[in-house]
Amino acid sequence: MKFNQFAFHTPDLATQISELKQLRFLPADFTVTATNPTTLWLHLLQQTQVQALTPAGKKAAVAEYLATPTTSVPEFVNRHAVDATAFYTVALQLLGFEHGEDFTIGDPFPAMNRFHLPYHSPLTTTSDVVTAWYDLLNTFTKGGYVYLDHLAAAGYFHQFDNLPQPLFFNGKAQPVFATDNLVREVVYVESDLDTDHDGRADRLKTIIIRPQATNQGIQVPVVFTASPYNQGTNDAAGDRMMHDVNVPLTKKPVQALTYTDIAYQAPTVPTPQKTVPTNTVTAATETFSTEPSVKLNEYFLARGFAAVYSAGIGTKDSDGVRTTGDPAETAAAVAVIEWLNGNRPAYTDRTGSTTITAWWTTGNVAMTGKSYLGTLATAAATTGVDGLKTVISEAAISNWYDYYREGGLVVAPGGFPGEDADVLAEECFSRQKTANDYLHIKKYFHEQLAAITAGQDRTTGSYNAFWDARNYLKDTAHITADVLIVHGLNDQNVKPVHAYNLWHKLAPLSGNRKLILHQGQHIYINNFQSLDFSDMMNLWLSHELYGIDNGAPQLLPDVLVQDNSQPATWHTFSDWGGKPNQTLYLGEKQLRTQRQLQVPVASFTDQLDPVDFDFYTHNLDQWENDLLTLKTTKLTSQRLVFLTKPLQQDQYLQGLPQVSLHVASNQDIGLISCMLVDYGTARRLKADPTPLRGFSIPYGYHWQNNQLHEFTLAKQPSSFKLISRGHINLQNRTNLWQADPVEPGSFYQVDLSLQPAYYHLLAGHQLGLVICATDMPMTIRGNQGITYSIDPSKSHIELQMTPFH
Repeated sequence: MKFNQFAFHTPDLATQISELKQLRFLPADFTVTATNPTTLWLHLLQQTQVQALTPAGKKAAVAEYLATPTTSVPEFVNRHAVDATAFYTVALQLLGFEHGEDFTIGDPFPAMNRFHLPYHSPLTTTSDVVTAWYDLLNTFTKGGYVYLDHLAAAGYFHQFDNLPQPLFFNGKAQPVFATDNLVREVVYVESDLDTDHDGRADRLKTIIIRPQATNQGIQVPVVFTASPYNQGTNDAAGDRMMHDVNVPLTKKPVQALTYTDIAYQAPTVPTPQKTVPTNTVTAATETFSTEPSVKLNEYFLARGFAAVYSAGIGTKDSDGVRTTGDPAETAAAVAVIEWLNGNRPAYTDRTGSTTITAWWTTGNVAMTGKSYLGTLATAAATTGVDGLKTVISEAAISNWYDYYREGGLVVAPGGFPGEDADVLAEECFSRQKTANDYLHIKKYFHEQLAAITAGQDRTTGSYNAFWDARNYLKDTAHITADVLIVHGLNDQNVKPVHAYNLWHKLAPLSGNRKLILHQGQHIYINNFQSLDFSDMMNLWLSHELYGIDNGAPQLLPDVLVQDNSQPATWHTFSDWGGKPNQTLYLGEKQLRTQRQLQVPVASFTDQLDPVDFDFYTHNLDQWENDLLTLKTTKLTSQRLVFLTKPLQQDQYLQGLPQVSLHVASNQDIGLISCMLVDYGTARRLKADPTPLRGFSIPYGYHWQNNQLHEFTLAKQPSSFKLISRGHINLQNRTNLWQADPVEPGSFYQVDLSLQPAYYHLLAGHQLGLVICATDMPMTIRGNQGITYSIDPSKSHIELQMTPFH
């Protein structure tokens, strides 16, 4: 257990006193010179006993805390002046740590150091007590959230009648807004789209959750999530559409194309008919009861933000059809932001002419969400739409080609072999959940679905105009919003290259950019014990949406990376990637720092016995284990392994590993898959974070909680860990849209980049490069009798590796 807090700073003493007065911890007439430090400490402790409703009750509650191994707080203050030892002995108890288990009464500092908690020593003056208390309110509890949030959930703020709303402490919005009677309403934003070709502008159902205080004149900013899933999904229909991946790799027609030949050109479409408004109201005529929400948005509802959700075109109670990531879906998300800014009409129902304005908002918007949700946040940012101040883009796609394709190959998102853009469109087309609505749109939607199937081109897997339309990286120059990227280094669904490419595209822009890389797969991380993620987002959005001068752009690290070798450890960096600084040459089963000449050509086959092939197609984890292990398995002849010598010291591998192979196929087709592997026996972090029983993060008084999680070490050691993988079609060795010939037996220089990494390699371990063809969880699986040959003497890998300190 170790806590890492990055949204934490200690302002000057005058600011501390001012903010503590505003929070009612200090009386309005407080001065440092007129207050005894021990008396102040006792007063502050009594203030924390929120659920004791009388002064006598508060005194009795404080008496339950020990200041020394044998002395309670009241007994201590009767005999002694407060000092750092007593202060932090009590502080650990307030923070939920258990004496005898987590720390020793009367000796708090070893535990403070072990848990990475801030403290001040010596502590003798009134000013010292003020500063120590200010920082204590911002310190993590054992439960994985700051102590002031613990007090707020117990009702601290709600005992006062005249606190300002919103209220900021340490640069962050506090949960002072009541959540018992949130306003829930539905409006229908009119877009400029007509994706269902009925001649009328598509209307988009938009759901709003806002504090009741907005009805009393307070305007609040918005956290907006564009989620194609939140009106329901058609999972069974999507499953029926899944494509067969047990199909052969086929030869592409040889084509010498340029990017201009395949660049997306937006079609000219008729302007849809807009509604002529008849009147305007301020009260919605439709509400809702429950909503699939985003936990981060729930966290902000008690802090003076509204949460807005819209599923977009082609979803239940909206118009249009799903188009999977194209400009129309971007425009649908942007339309909601424009309404929030007063630049677009919305209506009280789906077909009427009564407009409603977003009078309750400041018009400042942040977009949030993971996966498809974060993808649409990135997409909206590339339009430069007014009012979108920032996006928190989590596990987001930046180029749809990199999601469903790679290197001229059909490559599945991890966990979903056979899914493609058409399958996702079907899954998210929740209009079909309403029988009458579906009756009238069914024919056109299936025509649209057929067009997606044709455009995505599973036959060649090459980059084309369909994918170019869904490449947001082309438009990043238009981004004016600040961007905070969150991504899992082990995400095989939306792979790390999406974050890496977006990060580098943002570099020349004038806005702020931040990057958080964790060891998870396709997950949210706002419930980790070891990281103040929600507090960081609070600092960020208080700055971005409320304009609080809290130093967020400077205080938050540019790049924050979770260590893969030990729990609860995070490192800060200035960038991700750069020029490779080390070349490793392929030798005879070796990765060497010097090129080895006269190395025999190494070969492997890509065909399995039909029984083994069938087994592995249904046991993908076993396939990966058998492919990567150094032990002999049924896949040993299906791969080549090249290893470094054991490392002399810890190394940090980061950026894009770049592989260059001299390769031949015995047929006129071929694909290559490469995997970078950490070989060495060690207890490694589990693939998924572990729920911490008995701990949850409170989001406010009488409000939501979020189960606490943390990555923990596996009980048993493992002998290897996959770091990165990459794939390429031998016909796409020039670029993603040109198909080159492959002459059987001829060697070609093929270059491919693996997924970007940030990886801590331990001393004594070996770095391995595994080369194969079919990647069972990712590529198509033809089980073809193709033999591949690699000339190691003309092959190498370029890496960025530095000694770990």
